[in-house]
Amino acid sequence: MTKAWSKSDWRAKPRVQMPDYPDQAALQGVEAQLAKYPPLVFAGEARRLKKELALAAEGKAFLLQGGDCAESFAEFSADNIRDTFRVMLQMAVVLTYGAKVPVIKVGRMAGQFAKPRSAPTEVIGGVEYPSYRGDIINGFDATVEARMPDPQRMLQAYTQAAASLNLLRAFSTGGFADIHRVHSWTLGFAEHDKAERYRELSNRISDALDFMNAAGVNSETAHELSRVDFYTSHEALLLEYEEALCRIDSLTGQPVAGSGHMIWIGDRTRQPDGAHVEFCRGVLNPIGLKCGPSTTAEDLKVLMAKLNPANEAGRLTLIARFGAGKVGDHLPRLIKAVREEGANVVWSCDPMHGNTIKAASGYKTRPFDSVLREVREFFAIHKAEGTIPGGVHFEMTGKDVTECTGGLRAVTDENLSDRYHTACDPRLNASQSLELAFLVAEELTARREDQRRVAM
Repeated sequence: MTKAWSKSDWRAKPRVQMPDYPDQAALQGVEAQLAKYPPLVFAGEARRLKKELALAAEGKAFLLQGGDCAESFAEFSADNIRDTFRVMLQMAVVLTYGAKVPVIKVGRMAGQFAKPRSAPTEVIGGVEYPSYRGDIINGFDATVEARMPDPQRMLQAYTQAAASLNLLRAFSTGGFADIHRVHSWTLGFAEHDKAERYRELSNRISDALDFMNAAGVNSETAHELSRVDFYTSHEALLLEYEEALCRIDSLTGQPVAGSGHMIWIGDRTRQPDGAHVEFCRGVLNPIGLKCGPSTTAEDLKVLMAKLNPANEAGRLTLIARFGAGKVGDHLPRLIKAVREEGANVVWSCDPMHGNTIKAASGYKTRPFDSVLREVREFFAIHKAEGTIPGGVHFEMTGKDVTECTGGLRAVTDENLSDRYHTACDPRLNASQSLELAFLVAEELTARREDQRRVAM
């Protein structure tokens, strides 16, 4: 965000979690080709999202960010995009009713192709291979050839992201997102035998929609009820791809990351003097920053100053990811650091990454109860501190997978092998995602009631 910054400055900084391409000439050719392609998103969209996030920081909106752990070339289909988009719309309706504020819908979609890994290699069948780092970098198959970083994969990622965005824009404005249609899908979920507590809230939403319709406020008279704003986001991990899609905003002259509306820096790549922070500090997009247990107050202060030197509202979202039972050990000290700096931030809760365990069956999973517990701890700490819980961040899918245990339909350890499709981390399925939205809505309703009592 300064005149001294250029989009290639990150190359002089220490880099982590990025591949070393064996064929540099091929890499440079791909970068040159991507640099000629149109951006996937536009500066005006990123600025609009930033304004909406500024409202979330004040409690006047709420951020719902969700989608795949890592998008797959093999799993790419219109049905998968539609199903995840549909569940996010359902979640947003429930959260809107609970919070009584607009819900900002941001998908982990159309760019979430790269993943950080805990080790550079992994052993499969007694053979050591380079770690799978996401389809934009290498292949999932356990062969030396598949695991070799291939820059041509960036071109396929771009093509898939462009097609995804095209479909998402059509769904957002073409009637698929009509609030009455979306709520009718949710009513089906609430009919489950064990969903009585959710049925009551679902019926209240129906009554509200019926009242609006009777008052003449419907999809024909208010177009806002038939369309939504939907944004995309991903971890800005592969910086060659990010640099190639970086453009200059014609209105402001500022650089914009053309790869997605919002990009974030992961817990493993948030080194204050590292390459990823250097790139992200210069683009005008909203930036997310994952904050784990190892995030120190001093590092956070330095990062906030680097990533948001003008202290612009909506620019920086702090995504807390500690693990159930650990939020109280870490979140208060980070809230204190933010207060001491007078920083404008959105606080969001990622209850997924700190709650990954290995099940007895050998599958990596996340217990639904642990995910919910971390969300509730996040809300409780903010209530105690008098600060605003501005959003939630989930790894989820619209498919009926069995990757996280628990929930209304009680996925068990024994069920994990039934439909375990993720290439990286376990995701909430459609039912678990919607159930979690109902439970988060209860937290938002309680927060609203507390505010009302204080105001009286």
